Amino acid sequence: MRIQEITNWAYGLTLVFTGLSAAAFIASSYSADRERVAVEEHLALDEMADMLALEADKLTEDTRLYVMTGNAGWLASFQADEAEEHRLEKAIANARAYEPSQQETDILTAIKSQAEALDVLESRAIDSYGAGDAESARAVVFGPEHVQVHASLMASVAAFRNATAARTSATVHDAKFRADFFGMIARILLALTGALFLGVLYFVLRQRVAKPLVEMAGVVRRLARQDYDIELRADARHDEIGDMANALAVFKENGLERQRLDTERRKEQRTKDLILQMMHRVQACQARSELAEMITLFLPQIFPGLSGSLFVLNERHSTLRLEASWGSPLRCAAEFEVSACWALRRGHPHLITAERHDVQCAHISPGGSTTLCVPLSALGEMIGLLYFEESDRELMQSFGEVSRLYLELIAENVGLALANLDLREKLLDFANRDPLSGVLNRRSLNLALERYADAKPNSLTCMMLDIDFFKKFNDQFGHDAGDMVIQHVAQILNETVGSQGQLFRFGGEEFTALLPDIAPEDAVSLAEELREAVARYPLSHHGQLLGQVTLSVGVARMGPGGPHVSLMNRADAALLRAKANGRNRVEIDPAL
Repeated sequence: MRIQEITNWAYGLTLVFTGLSAAAFIASSYSADRERVAVEEHLALDEMADMLALEADKLTEDTRLYVMTGNAGWLASFQADEAEEHRLEKAIANARAYEPSQQETDILTAIKSQAEALDVLESRAIDSYGAGDAESARAVVFGPEHVQVHASLMASVAAFRNATAARTSATVHDAKFRADFFGMIARILLALTGALFLGVLYFVLRQRVAKPLVEMAGVVRRLARQDYDIELRADARHDEIGDMANALAVFKENGLERQRLDTERRKEQRTKDLILQMMHRVQACQARSELAEMITLFLPQIFPGLSGSLFVLNERHSTLRLEASWGSPLRCAAEFEVSACWALRRGHPHLITAERHDVQCAHISPGGSTTLCVPLSALGEMIGLLYFEESDRELMQSFGEVSRLYLELIAENVGLALANLDLREKLLDFANRDPLSGVLNRRSLNLALERYADAKPNSLTCMMLDIDFFKKFNDQFGHDAGDMVIQHVAQILNETVGSQGQLFRFGGEEFTALLPDIAPEDAVSLAEELREAVARYPLSHHGQLLGQVTLSVGVARMGPGGPHVSLMNRADAALLRAKANGRNRVEIDPAL
């Protein structure tokens, strides 16, 4: 039952009990009034009976004293009482006002008759005594008739007293019983009203309202602090408190859901922030090594529970090679053909779950973990691949629509960054390399000299190399043959120098080699090796033998505190001496 119904019932019962108790109190008060009136009636009737008896006795006594003593005072007293004879009639009339019973009325009538008869006898005795017949007068007042009438009168008065006493006592008893009964009923009803009030206070206000409200107040305070670990007991009561408890349970569920949504929103916002940071840094990368570092730094944070790798296409766009990896990917090959990946074939991400509802890529070994291949493209061309592999099921994020959107966004930006780096490298090649020979140009030479001079000014060796009699190749066989000679010499020189230094095209048929951290004797040996390597292979062009190609070489070393211009001048001077001394030879700067 709902609290409102309980309070309505309690309110109604309280009104009923209060009304009944009020009626009982009114009835009890009315019965008490009846009891008081009955007592007053009994006292009045009893007093009247006493008065009748006293009046009769007093008249008889006055009459007897008069006839015995002859004292006129007793006669005067008798006459005075006789003069007030109407008092008897008044007393009887007052008695009738109390609504006597028929028996009492008959007794009153008898008393009146007996009083009148007694008065006649006493008046006759007084008259006889006044006539001088004292004996007759005494015989009348002391005679049997007078005694009989007087006794009858006294007996009637006693009977009247007894009758009125019996009637009034019964009335008093009945009124007292009714007053006590209704008083008890009123007290019982008041006790029930009080018990009902106390019961409502205890069971409704304390047990069903106050106590649950105190408990719910603590729950509300904890929920207000967003403490959703609190246990809410199921309340099966179908009342307002039950509704409030159910509302708190709904509030808790809503709070948990809101907390979960807030957590997901913060998690998603953090993912977006990480992606944004990664994109800013990826686009600012100036080398593939920096790009690989950014990917291995941010992707584990963006997609926890996933390991993966970055693959880049080679120059022939036929094979992908591993560029970087994070986590511990175990199932993907380090190098594979483009045709081995379905994502690259289709140009769309390719997801393989543990249930294998799709065809598996050939570059992925069999296993139970989920894998995802995301192709990297720029301007419609495939340039690489992002590979993801499940590594931790508890931390792994599902490849849902949001995650795949992030993956595609990351893949698009990484693809653009790779394309920009490739373009940057090509532009740098165009700016720093000679387009004919493929080696570094004069501008790169100047930059390298400054860099080496600042880093290790006393350990740099310079070689100036010149193709002997180059003009005859142009004059006799044409400029195409001359270009082929330059390309042939540049290839041999570049392969021979290798990792020991850098080769530059100084201009025309001249080349320059910078060799850091090389001993003087090793530099001379390398110069001889270069000269011999070029002279070793004769050339032909369109079926025509061009003859032997030879080099003249000048070698110089950076002096203490000397400028790089001085180094090149000394190497060039050594080269001029080699040409002057017959060409196809190596000349060394005296300071070497």
